[in-house]
Amino acid sequence: MSLRMRSLLRSIIILGSLSLLVACQEKTAQDTTPQDMTVETLGHYCQMNLLEHPGPKGQVFLEGMPAPLFFSQVRDAIAYMRGPEQMAPIVAVYVNDMGATGATWDNPGDGNWIAVEKAVYVIGSVRQGGMGAPEAVPFSSREKALLFALAEGGKVLSFDEITDDMVLTPVDIEPNSNSGDGDAELQNRLRALPNNAGG
Repeated sequence: MSLRMRSLLRSIIILGSLSLLVACQEKTAQDTTPQDMTVETLGHYCQMNLLEHPGPKGQVFLEGMPAPLFFSQVRDAIAYMRGPEQMAPIVAVYVNDMGATGATWDNPGDGNWIAVEKAVYVIGSVRQGGMGAPEAVPFSSREKALLFALAEGGKVLSFDEITDDMVLTPVDIEPNSNSGDGDAELQNRLRALPNNAGG
């Protein structure tokens, strides 16, 4: 076999190997598609069923882990992102869009996950999260966040405007007062707003 043929054969083998390597890497790319909660979904900190707790939730995907860590409160997911205890690098974080059709405080929804950094948040409202602490209530729409703040108190902030003390400061947990007719009360308050604020 001539030198030229050997060189050509070697090039073909190298290119073929590289193609296989790239194909293998593509197959092992981590799927970070948001997952909906089930009756088996437990909160990372509380290890309790998330469906039994009101308010928006969060999920955090860590590098190399196929399933996300779920959080009973959005506040806790953001605190986890900013804390030192991650087991692996964070690759994606999602929160419930509380302005999505059908999302209520008692049932924050399925399929309405949005990237944590793309949401706007109502901070300091009267609503407490699933574990009874103050909540960072996420919305994909600033208008809907403003309506929520008008009805429930608080201020609207982007993700970057949320300071560490808003999510990392310990709070005294009081019994959760979000269950029962809280959704009906919120809907009545929203209906009472001027027509140009509806939606």
